[in-house]
Amino acid sequence: MDHAKIEEGVRLILSGIGEDPDRPGLVETPRRVAEMYEDIFYGMTDDGSAILKSMPGDHHREMVLIKDIDFFSICEHHLLPFVGTAHVAYIPSMSGKIAGLSKLARLVRTVAARPQLQERITSTVADQIMRSLEPLGALVLIEAEHLCMSMRGVRTPHAKTVTSAVRGIMQTHAATRAEVLSLINVHD
Repeated sequence: MDHAKIEEGVRLILSGIGEDPDRPGLVETPRRVAEMYEDIFYGMTDDGSAILKSMPGDHHREMVLIKDIDFFSICEHHLLPFVGTAHVAYIPSMSGKIAGLSKLARLVRTVAARPQLQERITSTVADQIMRSLEPLGALVLIEAEHLCMSMRGVRTPHAKTVTSAVRGIMQTHAATRAEVLSLINVHD
């Protein structure tokens, strides 16, 4: 991460909007923004492939579903945040490859930690599960509020964008897909 370039860019933006980047309240802002970008864009150097290491299972073939994985990301079109919830399901293969439950949440958050599109997060997570675990099927559903819609343009706060990626048996078997979706929609 090139802090000097980020700081220079932030100073230019502040000046471009008519602010004085040297006034007391803003003088440290370029440094703070550079540090923040390093923190929130940690996924820039991690494609997620090392996160899902399979562990031997007991030939478990029932669905695994992790619901309500909170995440945040930055829209690559406007560099504004979007905040959402991911639901990740898979059905292990006959060989029983499974992943630690926390690894699925870590995968979602890592893939989201870069300038991103919600659609890309959804498909990248599903594809990584298919590659790493070789399950019979996977389904990823993401719901998110995009600040680029809430605070600019159409200005529709609280509107949710929903994306899904469906792979394997969950794509070809309607009853299995319906079961996953019904479980996602069960509220405590």
